[in-house]
Amino acid sequence: MPVINLLQAETTLSRLIDDIEQGRKREIVIVRNGRPAAKLVPIDEPAPGPRIGVAKGRFDIPDSIDEHNDEVARLFVGAAP
Repeated sequence: MPVINLLQAETTLSRLIDDIEQGRKREIVIVRNGRPAAKLVPIDEPAPGPRIGVAKGRFDIPDSIDEHNDEVARLFVGAAP
């Protein structure tokens, strides 16, 4: 388990986080004045998926988008048009 002093951790935090995220290190202990102060470890939960609305503003939606809603609803329930 690598041990790194606080000043070095401050200047290389991005690289340390990359090491954790990529699995090159499982944990990194940060020391202050020679004493352990914190531990950098990966989060066990999976990263969230794509956020809803990420394509907002990228498409033009026609005013007639809801024009066939009744027909589509009938098709889903199996009713004749």
